Amino acid sequence: MGDVKEIIAARAAKELEDGFVVNLGIGLPTMVANFIPEGVDVVFQSENGFLGLGPAPEQGAEDVDLVNAGAQYVTVNPGAAFFDSATSFGIIRGGHIDVTILGSLEVDEKGNIANWIVPGKMVPGMGGAMDLVVGAEKVIVAMQHTNKGKHKILKDCTLPYTAVGVVDMIITEMAVMEVTPEGLLLKEVHEEYTVEDVQAATGCTLLIDPGLGSFK
Repeated sequence: MGDVKEIIAARAAKELEDGFVVNLGIGLPTMVANFIPEGVDVVFQSENGFLGLGPAPEQGAEDVDLVNAGAQYVTVNPGAAFFDSATSFGIIRGGHIDVTILGSLEVDEKGNIANWIVPGKMVPGMGGAMDLVVGAEKVIVAMQHTNKGKHKILKDCTLPYTAVGVVDMIITEMAVMEVTPEGLLLKEVHEEYTVEDVQAATGCTLLIDPGLGSFK
């Protein structure tokens, strides 16, 4: 099937449209920038204070003073703008981010998300996730469908919430699902899987779109 994370990132990138301002969460979502469709120009925002995020630098060409919110070395594109954290979160909280793509530990059929802590494990904090999921116009969760065979997409989250009712879409290596008032609507299935495979790997009952599509 190829690299699972690349499959997820490539499919998520297809949700981005020309002119969008986009925030990518740490980890897998940062890979989305490598798969932007040709002819689509998006502006990436990093919550630690800049617009115009560019691709990862070549090894040996890193600028130690230029990192994203996950402390990864990055580059900036011509015209990039830098500002303080207050301005950065003003952009996020003010509704100026068109799409945020985040990873998650759990998501449930109501669009609730738990992506910041496993009880008993030390973490530095929630970061900007709680602001992004309520401030962005569209919230996409891009993650692997299961964790060592354990369901991550559930009827109800079991881990502490980041926010409730905020997720619009879930994209995994197996499927694309849309959060609706009736539950999770299965929109697309990866060509290597069946609907039955996806349902078995999901901890809630899926609704099937009559126009169900596929991706690869």
